[in-house]
Amino acid sequence: MTNPFMMPPTGFGPGSQPLDQQDETLEYMPLPQDMRTYAPRIPEVEALGDSDLAPALELLRAVALAAARVSAEGGSERFDLASLDAQNRALIAETLGSGEVSAKVRAIPAIAVQESVFAGVWSLQSAEADQIEVAEIPSCITAAPFTAHRAAAGQTAPLAPGVVNAPPILVELNDKSAAFDPSQPLHVINLSLLPHTEEDLAWLDTALGEGAVTILSRGYGNCRITATALPHVWRVQFFNSQDALILDTFEVTTVPEVARAAPEDLADSADRLLKVLEAIQ
Repeated sequence: MTNPFMMPPTGFGPGSQPLDQQDETLEYMPLPQDMRTYAPRIPEVEALGDSDLAPALELLRAVALAAARVSAEGGSERFDLASLDAQNRALIAETLGSGEVSAKVRAIPAIAVQESVFAGVWSLQSAEADQIEVAEIPSCITAAPFTAHRAAAGQTAPLAPGVVNAPPILVELNDKSAAFDPSQPLHVINLSLLPHTEEDLAWLDTALGEGAVTILSRGYGNCRITATALPHVWRVQFFNSQDALILDTFEVTTVPEVARAAPEDLADSADRLLKVLEAIQ
C-alpha cells in the first residue's frame, strides 16, 4: 500500500535559502503608541498647605453641575477664577488637568484654550482673564473664527505652473460658503481622494487665507483644524501616530465635529468630576 504522506523536497520553504545582505536584519513598521485614555486625577490637597480650599471645591462642584445642565439643555456657562488665590487656582488646575483638545484664538487679547480631562470643561486664559467655560465648544472659538489673520487672495491668487485642480475646488468652496445653512448636512471636500499637486495645495492656501482660530485635537494621532478666511470653511487634517498625514479635508461648517464635546461626554464629565470631588473631601 502506497503511503499517501509525501515528505516535501529538500531545498524549499522558509529558511532554506541564504539571506541577501539587505535581508539580514528584518525591519518592522513601528507599532502605534501613545493612545490617550482617561485616568482619574485625585489631587494631593495636603501639598497645598493649610490654605482654605473651600472656594475651589465649591467652584468645581458648580462646574460639575453646569456640565450636567449643558448636557441636557445646551448652551454654555462660564466661571471666573479672578477672585481665587494661588492655592485655590492650583487645586483647580491639578484637578482638571489637560485633555485632548487645545486651541489658539487670535483675538485682542489672544486667548489660549485648553480642554480639561473632563470633556466639555475648558480653560480660557488671556492677558485679561482666567476662566473656565462649560460647553460643547467655547464661545470664543465660534465668535469670529474667520476673521482674517492672513487675508484670502481668492481667484486673484497667481496661478503658478503646476496648479491644475485647485481653482474648481475654490469655486465649490465659495459656493458652499455663500449658501451655508447650519441645518443642512455637512459638506466635505476630501483632498486625499482628489487628484492634486503640491502647487494646488499652495494655491488654495493663498486663495483661502487663514482665519483667527487654530485647533489641535490629540488622541490616537493628531487632528489639526484651521479656520480659513473664507466664512464657514475649515481645513481639517488628520495625522497618524507616526505624524504622517492620512486624511486632508475642507469642511464647510460652524465648527468641525471632531473638536466638539458631545452631550454624552458632558454628562459623563459631570459624573466623573463629582466622584473626584468626593474623593478629595
